[in-house]
Amino acid sequence: MSWIDDLVARPSAVTIGKFDGVHLGHRELLTGALRMAEKRGLTPVVVTFDRHPLATLRPELAPRLILSPAQQREALEALGCEVVTIPFDAETAAMDPTDFVQRVLLDGLGARFIVVGSDFRYGRGGVGDPALLTRLATARGVEVLVVDDVVDDAGTRVSSTEIRHALEAGSIPHATEQLGRSPRLRGTVVRGHQRGRELGFPTANLGPDIEGFVPGHGVYAAWATVDAGRFPAAVSIGDNPTFDGVQTTVEAYLLDVDLDLYHRPIELELVDHVRPMVRFDGIEPLIAQMHADVQRVREILGIAEGRVDAPEEETP
Repeated sequence: MSWIDDLVARPSAVTIGKFDGVHLGHRELLTGALRMAEKRGLTPVVVTFDRHPLATLRPELAPRLILSPAQQREALEALGCEVVTIPFDAETAAMDPTDFVQRVLLDGLGARFIVVGSDFRYGRGGVGDPALLTRLATARGVEVLVVDDVVDDAGTRVSSTEIRHALEAGSIPHATEQLGRSPRLRGTVVRGHQRGRELGFPTANLGPDIEGFVPGHGVYAAWATVDAGRFPAAVSIGDNPTFDGVQTTVEAYLLDVDLDLYHRPIELELVDHVRPMVRFDGIEPLIAQMHADVQRVREILGIAEGRVDAPEEETP
């Protein structure tokens, strides 16, 4: 495998996993590696994969990713880690677990300290576990820290699966609690059907290549960041049932501003669910509901009418 030959060995504190979402559980692993790196003068290294392992092992079961590869790398690097991305192809999946530890972590990366979750599995058939890793690493004088599950304030285990379920249900506050930050969507504004402008609510339509996990259909309160600044927004996610739409779209109405955003990047920081997507019997009821939606968005975000400035953006 050529990617093993490309690894750079230097004294490092390594953590490894899928890190989809870079949620609070992942941050426990990252914090452990970062602290030990600072204490011992090591390089903090995060090892992750170029796809969800199920995309190779059982493609029909592979989940949607919470973060795009680019979003994931940005989040990990923002925490101060070097990122090593391994191609999880059939050859990687078939590696002997002992070979994986020795050739990748110990020899390939020069690990002097390793942090993993208690549910970490690796090697052919997923038979490698933290106990085997600890035995192999200890024999080489390398310390291993195994981190137990992290739970939220309600006692629910923090996991990528739990976050996906929350987003699918439109439960943005629960997803935010588990992520430790608001979920985000990112894309480029494209020209839509212009219906929003005709109704008095011009929207920025995200193109099909959206980064991030698109939540369940509905209207959401959000902050929209564009090159002109950060603005409160009402975001519609769905298939426009009033107009017999068939394709899911993501549209953002930026409150109190009128900007030409075509072909420009936009990021949506979702805050809360406003209402489900419904079909209206005519344009007038739809317009009335859109006014009510905007008012509810103002209440959720704490924004008075006519105000276009926003509080400082939270740290990722």
